[in-house]
Amino acid sequence: MTAQIFLAEMLGTMTLLAFGCGVVATAVLAKSKGFGGGWLLINFGWGLGVYSGVFVAAKSGAHLNPAVTIGLLSNPNATEFADGVAANFPNALLYFAAQLLGAFIGAVVAWLAYRNHFDHPDTETGAKLAVFSTGPEIRNKPWNVVTEVIGTFFLVFVLGAFDGTPNGLGPLAAGLLVVAIGASLGGPTGYAINPARDLGPRIAHALLPIKGKGGSDWSYSWVPIVGPVIGGVLGGLAAGAVFV
Repeated sequence: MTAQIFLAEMLGTMTLLAFGCGVVATAVLAKSKGFGGGWLLINFGWGLGVYSGVFVAAKSGAHLNPAVTIGLLSNPNATEFADGVAANFPNALLYFAAQLLGAFIGAVVAWLAYRNHFDHPDTETGAKLAVFSTGPEIRNKPWNVVTEVIGTFFLVFVLGAFDGTPNGLGPLAAGLLVVAIGASLGGPTGYAINPARDLGPRIAHALLPIKGKGGSDWSYSWVPIVGPVIGGVLGGLAAGAVFV
């Protein structure tokens, strides 16, 4: 059971990041057919990545995000992460590891698909990093944390209203929620709302042999971890209080 849960969560998160990093690459890398596709293309790409990843990871409850796992831990009404999987800290560590590994692999997959575009001389250094990780438009780290807290709060809180592991419209609802958060609250920081989504690909950016890639902006890397963790806790507590 443990291996199945780990594999499902890892593959679901990998799918999310392959599509998510891939849609950013489509929009920002030189010579891509989707170059200049814009913010809404990116929002929908990430949302459909969530939609697909939720189906892939149905067996694990499809968290795909440490903030969601933390939200369930914080929710006093949530006793299971998935059918037969207790909501406790040891199991949370299993989910965190699967999510981080899946996010790393998914980012590598996106890089492989766009290898020639990453190395093309017309692709800007900042665009290469943007495929992998988030960054603020106005760098003010305390307020950047606030933005991430707010976005992640609504992610976890509204997911609490959907009630349960994937079924019926669950995957579609989750995907559309991510589109909504990106379109409405994502502008200031790029809406990480997921520590693994940012950290796994940022590590991939640091390790991969990308021409002229520049630094990985590690001085900012704590923001898309701390903000979503706080937002996940607050969203889980609120969901537990409201959706009894």
